[in-house]
Amino acid sequence: MSEDNAPEIVLALEIDDPALADRLATLLGSVAGLRLAAPGERAAAAVVAYHSRSMPDDIALTQRELDVLALMAEGASNKMIARELGISVHTVKFHVGSLFDKLDATGRTDAVAHAARRGVIDL
Repeated sequence: MSEDNAPEIVLALEIDDPALADRLATLLGSVAGLRLAAPGERAAAAVVAYHSRSMPDDIALTQRELDVLALMAEGASNKMIARELGISVHTVKFHVGSLFDKLDATGRTDAVAHAARRGVIDL
């Protein structure tokens, strides 16, 4: 425990970019009451960052379309997507339609399948 008897927080770094992991470890290592977990040690929290996929050149999805697509892949309805993203159902329908066009898909399942095959999302 630290001097003020506050419990120590153990934080794990799960980052696939070694340079970024080293920079974060250096920055976080100096924070009072925080300790980075040793390899294999259980941590109270984790910072997770994985290399983002590169979008195929012929598919230009916006970040919001990627958000909608990820929720579609989880089986979320338009209403659930709207609630999760804090947007209207009408806006979700617009994004879903845009995804169908950009992915040349005939439906939700087809859009998710096309996106997975093209490496846009992981299933």
